[in-house]
Amino acid sequence: MRCLGLCGESVANPTLYYDNNVIGSLVLLEAARAAGIDCVVFSSSCTVYGLPPSMPVTEDMPFAPISPYGRTKVIVEGMLRDYGTAYGMRSIVLRYFNASGADPDGETGEDHDPEPHLIPRALMAASGELQQLDILGTDYPTPDGTAVRDYIHVTDLADAHVRAVRELTAGAASDTLNLGTGTGYSVRNIVAAVERITGKIVPVVESARRPGDPAALWAAPGRAHARLGCSFPHSNLDTIIATAWAWHNRTR
Repeated sequence: MRCLGLCGESVANPTLYYDNNVIGSLVLLEAARAAGIDCVVFSSSCTVYGLPPSMPVTEDMPFAPISPYGRTKVIVEGMLRDYGTAYGMRSIVLRYFNASGADPDGETGEDHDPEPHLIPRALMAASGELQQLDILGTDYPTPDGTAVRDYIHVTDLADAHVRAVRELTAGAASDTLNLGTGTGYSVRNIVAAVERITGKIVPVVESARRPGDPAALWAAPGRAHARLGCSFPHSNLDTIIATAWAWHNRTR
């Protein structure tokens, strides 16, 4: 699950996140204002919702972040609202769900060290690069007991950003949009898809869940569809995993 690495790191080292996300954003906004730039697209996160009271997650649900990562995103969203009021700077805030997959042409992909995210780790386990994939929690109130998340392909994320920039440069008003497909996949769904696409077994070890992890998290995507015309054509699970697998093989 994508945000878990960032969220966990932010708990261990909040200074890094407040410096980069909050102070860095303030410096950038002031530079943009000085240069006469009057609109901004901001990459936010579904972590601003924390543990939502119901599914799917809509943009009007209250902020309830449970990590410094999520809290810094909330702060920057507030900064953008204040800059809109004071200086007329318009913004479209895009709240990512689980960014995943890789460039279909194989030029770029996920490459973290260490790698915290579920799909790359499942591929690493399938290829023998990892001894096992740890499934953290099998007793969630979900159909198969494992956590459910909404995965969106990076190509569809990039397309949404281009659409948001075009909206703003055409004079559109500010908005906040979830970037998710509205479909949730469990950890076991991911493992099964990786095994089907790679033709390899993913060795798994079941462990206890981590405190604070939501059982399920998926978006209500209607507002992004209506406002930007997003349809997320690359965000089916097979395409996400196939492109990630191609990238994995190219880099090994």
